[in-house]
Amino acid sequence: MSNGELYTILTNKSAKGKEGAIVAMVAGTKSEVIISIINKIPISKREQVKEVTVDMANNMNLVIKHCFHKADIVIDRFHVQKLAGDAVQDIRIKYRWEAIDKENLEIEKSKKEKSLYEPIILSNGDTIKQLLARSRHLLFKPEIRWTNSQRQRGKILFEYYPKIEEAYRLAQKLGHIYDTNKHKNTAMTKLAQWYKDVEESNFKAFNTVARSFYFHYDKILNYFNNRSTNASAESFNAKIKRFRAEFRGVKDLSFFLFRLTNIFA
Repeated sequence: MSNGELYTILTNKSAKGKEGAIVAMVAGTKSEVIISIINKIPISKREQVKEVTVDMANNMNLVIKHCFHKADIVIDRFHVQKLAGDAVQDIRIKYRWEAIDKENLEIEKSKKEKSLYEPIILSNGDTIKQLLARSRHLLFKPEIRWTNSQRQRGKILFEYYPKIEEAYRLAQKLGHIYDTNKHKNTAMTKLAQWYKDVEESNFKAFNTVARSFYFHYDKILNYFNNRSTNASAESFNAKIKRFRAEFRGVKDLSFFLFRLTNIFA
C-alpha cells in the first residue's frame, strides 16, 4: 500500500443519515474490481439501496448500474462546486501569469536603462503580482467569511480585475443554490438559470463546468431529493491518507488495516 495507490471507500449510511459500518475498502478504482467485491453482497441487500452518492467518474456509474439496480445516482454537490471554484482559479492564474510577464519586461527595461525598478504598491501593501497570488484562498470562500485583510484584498482585486469578480459571483451563486433550495423543482429552475448565466459569461474556464452540467444534469438534481453527500466517505478517506502519511507508506497491509479498524472503526 504505497502513497501512490488509490482506494475506493464504500460506506453504509442509515436512512436517518447516521454513519454506519464501513462496507469495504477496495484497492484501486477499476470498475470490474469494485463490482466483483460488491456483488458478494446478496442481491436482496443491494436492492435495498435507494441512492448512491458519487463524483463524476464514469466508472462509478458503471458500478452502480451493475450492482445497485434500484438506486438513484447522486452527483456529490462538493464535486460540482469544486469545478466552479477551479474555474475561478484558472482565471486568476491567467491574470497572474500576465502580471509576472509584465513585471519581467519592466525589470528588463529598467536594467537596459540602468534605472531602479519600482513596482506599484497597492493600498494594502501588495504588488499586483502579490495581490493575485494571495487572493487564492479568499476566492474559495463566501464573502461573509472573509477576514478583514481578505476583505480589503478582495475589494482591490475586484477593482483591478472585474472579470475575476464576475467569475467569483457565478461560483458563489451555485453554492447559494445548493444551500437555500430544498425542493427539486425549485432547484431545477435555479440551476437552469445559473447554467444560462455561465453560457452568457463566455468564460472559457467555465466550459468544463457547463459540459458537466449538460451530461450529468439529472444526477446533479438528484441531490435535492434527500440532500445526500459522500462527505462521510471523503472524511474517512482523508483520515486514512493522514494516517498513512505518518508512516510514509505501508509495508504490512494486514497490520495497517488492523490498526485502522481499531482506531477509526
